[in-house]
Amino acid sequence: MASSTGLLVVSNIKHLGKSLRAIEKYVNSLYIHLNVSGSTSTTSPVPPPPVWGRLISQLYANSSSYVGNQLDLRVLVSPLRPGISGSLKLRQPVDLIFSDAHHPELCDRLRADLNISKPTIFLEDSVISDLGTQQDDTQPPKVYSSVVLGGTFDRIHLGHKIFLTQAVLRTCKRLVVGVTTSAMTKGKTLPDLILPVEERIARLREFLMDIDGTLQYEIVPIDDPFGPTQVDPDLDLIVVSAETLRGGQKVNEIRSAKQLRELEIFVIDIVESNVHDGIHETKVSSSNTRIDLLGSRWRRPEPRPQLPARPHIIGLTGGIASGKSKMGERLAKMGAHVIDCDKVAHDVYEPGQVCYERIVQHFGQQIVSADGRIDRSKLGPLVFADPKELQALNGIVWPELIAEVNRRLDVLRSQAEVPRVVVLEAAVLLRAGWESNCHEVWSMIVPPDEAVRRIVERNNLSQEEAQKRLASQVPNQEIVAKSHVIFSSQWDHEFTQKQAERAWQMLTKELDSYQSSL
Repeated sequence: MASSTGLLVVSNIKHLGKSLRAIEKYVNSLYIHLNVSGSTSTTSPVPPPPVWGRLISQLYANSSSYVGNQLDLRVLVSPLRPGISGSLKLRQPVDLIFSDAHHPELCDRLRADLNISKPTIFLEDSVISDLGTQQDDTQPPKVYSSVVLGGTFDRIHLGHKIFLTQAVLRTCKRLVVGVTTSAMTKGKTLPDLILPVEERIARLREFLMDIDGTLQYEIVPIDDPFGPTQVDPDLDLIVVSAETLRGGQKVNEIRSAKQLRELEIFVIDIVESNVHDGIHETKVSSSNTRIDLLGSRWRRPEPRPQLPARPHIIGLTGGIASGKSKMGERLAKMGAHVIDCDKVAHDVYEPGQVCYERIVQHFGQQIVSADGRIDRSKLGPLVFADPKELQALNGIVWPELIAEVNRRLDVLRSQAEVPRVVVLEAAVLLRAGWESNCHEVWSMIVPPDEAVRRIVERNNLSQEEAQKRLASQVPNQEIVAKSHVIFSSQWDHEFTQKQAERAWQMLTKELDSYQSSL
């Protein structure tokens, strides 16, 4: 399917599933234009936008059961506003217009507005509309001059679309959105995979301007849960989810203490997730979106023309106690040839090797055991307690280590049957700058507190010693920034295995495709 955008004129909500299934093979993003003019008589006044709130929420929630999450849906709000005239303007060029009922006048007007030459695809011949029966009369359809809401808004999903649309429907002038900075996202699932706040704000603005360009949007970063609500006297309504209702009430307590007018509160129900595996959250959330990124293509690898195409070299890295060795074992079982740089390092530490002499000369005989070998349990505390000493050790070991790895790679390349994939497992991969020796980087991350717990348990170290070891590592954020595939072992073994299988299948498919193109 080509990357294209469509617009569906909806007159019959009961036909939505059928319509979406018919359309999904043509487009990968779709605007929904609710034909509310066809649902009311010409003499009836145009109802205020909030009456369509329940319908739009159901439309978004049901869409994923019809076509999954592959189709990017956006329900347009600006056509629902009374008194809004002029041509429809959208952010993305529209290629095709579809309609679930025979309303050629409306469709021709939209084709002219959007400069579409192709004829409308009418999915049904009927002119009947059922939207008039879908108006929500359970609550007053009130609109407000200034509305506020807040959140992380990482990779906009259907839960966000419902939340944001309900706020837009209730705003007639100004919508203020607070977007949490990294200061507030550290406690979230996989926080290192959250997009930068500037990018989240840009995507949010694009979505809001797309569904309704008639409002004034003020989208601001916030470092605390209350943001502009603490100081803005002009706000009227705050939109919250059922789980953040207490936050909305707290806002009013703060405003009251500051002699600011309390806000009306509108509560939106949480959208339930259809995945129940004990790992994903039970609601539709950005955390689930980030979990689903594990084992997938996080970034496209940069070209490495200086490296032979075969073997395809994956640099596997991660912090201490992140589970990278276990991931190396998993990939070996799937067919990769694994070079464990920690084991190679053991070899270059052996008596008679260049590294051995230089390490003993620098750190003294105190690190040499009775059998004449370097005792790493004596060397460890010296280097982890002093960054300068760690730097000195790395300066001795890293050049010899990568030289030995390259020697082993040359041997593999000279074999009659060259391995298709080699995994270079190295904790120091990024710090040593070895990523240029690899076609791509795959990495393991776990939350820092989980890493400390594992180090204490595995290495029998104190909490303080474990934290020192962790502090000497490349931070997760830096690992993520240089990775092409990311895994996390913070859940059970089966889920980590699924991540590995997903990545291996993806790589195999890509290598097969590359091979067939030669």
